[in-house]
Amino acid sequence: MPVEWAGSGPGLLVTIDRGGGAGLRTQLEEQLRAAIRGGRLAGNEPLPSSRELARALGLSRGLVQDCYAQLQAEGYLTSRPGSATRIAPGVVVRPDAQAPSAIADKRPRYPVADFRHGVPDLGLAPRAEWAWAVQQTLRAAPNAAFDYGEPVGARALREVLASYLGRVRAAAATADDLIVCAGMQQALGLVVGALAAAGFTRIGFEDPGSGANVADLTAAAGIGAVPVAVDEGGLDVAALARSGADAVFVTPAHQWPTGVVLTGPRRLELIAWARATGAIIVEDDYDAEFRYDRDPVGSLQGLAPDCVVSLGTVSKSLAPALRLGWIVTPPRLHAALARGKWRADRGSPGLDQLALAALLESGRYDRHLRRVRAEYAARRETLLAALERHAPHLPVTGLAAGFHAVLHLPPGTGEAAFIAAAASRGVGLYGMASLYMGEVHPQPRLILGFGNTSRAAIESGIAAIADIRGSSGPRRSRCTDGRR
Repeated sequence: MPVEWAGSGPGLLVTIDRGGGAGLRTQLEEQLRAAIRGGRLAGNEPLPSSRELARALGLSRGLVQDCYAQLQAEGYLTSRPGSATRIAPGVVVRPDAQAPSAIADKRPRYPVADFRHGVPDLGLAPRAEWAWAVQQTLRAAPNAAFDYGEPVGARALREVLASYLGRVRAAAATADDLIVCAGMQQALGLVVGALAAAGFTRIGFEDPGSGANVADLTAAAGIGAVPVAVDEGGLDVAALARSGADAVFVTPAHQWPTGVVLTGPRRLELIAWARATGAIIVEDDYDAEFRYDRDPVGSLQGLAPDCVVSLGTVSKSLAPALRLGWIVTPPRLHAALARGKWRADRGSPGLDQLALAALLESGRYDRHLRRVRAEYAARRETLLAALERHAPHLPVTGLAAGFHAVLHLPPGTGEAAFIAAAASRGVGLYGMASLYMGEVHPQPRLILGFGNTSRAAIESGIAAIADIRGSSGPRRSRCTDGRR
């Protein structure tokens, strides 16, 4: 039987086959050499002592010492008196062996400014507050909190969340209506799976919007998806009724990506459609935390808890890395969603849930939101001022909430060509055309994200692309969200 040892190196596995043809020392040398070349053992990483390794593998200590000496002579290891034998720094790793550790962000880098959307300022993550919440949790949590916990989420968090959502989003929910999940992607995947299990056959989605993601999830669940047009009032409910959909995914508070708000009459029309047909409305409460010069818009779920599933996360308000979100579900889908969550992962990390509950309950979460909201509002003003100076002829919309704006390019402008020209100047721009799934040919528009773009970068980025043309004479810029 081969003897195996899982050593101190990451992912290191040494196997000694006493029935094989190769000598024991040869096997040990070759496997350590391969682990170093393959990148599994990094430079300066310590190896076990010759005594430890010999005991673990059932070898003589002299054999292990000889192996270490040989690899040291070849330049793979270093050693000095009183210190562990270590992997030599600077060993060249084979390119083909780097694949597992070379999964990196391959997005282009833009040295002047990157107006990437959908990302908060990661530097504003409340590290001190989160550390406080984790410490509070570890001090106060009973031993039972270290068990697997409820798949639907820690009751303490669900109770605090239900109270919070009722207070700030006018949601109509109790702890029993909530399921804690790992962010928006898992939430939407669980909902699509539950709808498929309940016999729903076709989900409508906003166009433009997150259609590609919805279509991918519905295809995996074996049901259909259909785009539904969005206009200045939000989702076109009449078009939805004609589509044959029996469920719909919407972003009513701040439509992604146009930034329009689903109007009051449209909300009532959408709810009436759902109740008349037995449909389900899936609400992504997108950007609801970040509003500026408009009155708060309550959750759609609060108007119709019987037919609306509401999804939310702390990915933008705190940080995407926390992977914490929630589903507020009507009773008819709760059991299916709970089963789906149990099958997926048996529940989100319990201690993180309790830390979030502490953050919410203490008021620190609200104070953090006020701070970051003020910063995003300042960046919004910087963006508007820069556009007023450098591109006064281009209208801007979608700025009432969130941290992206929509810049309307002149008719006939090639969106892709404009983006490419900006990239050549070190500015990352993103168009809206790729977010359409239907047959509509949209007017050229850019989505200017300012969440993770500093004020200085906003100013320099807009200045750098100001003379990229494709339009007729200047007109005064206008923001159609109710302000100049």
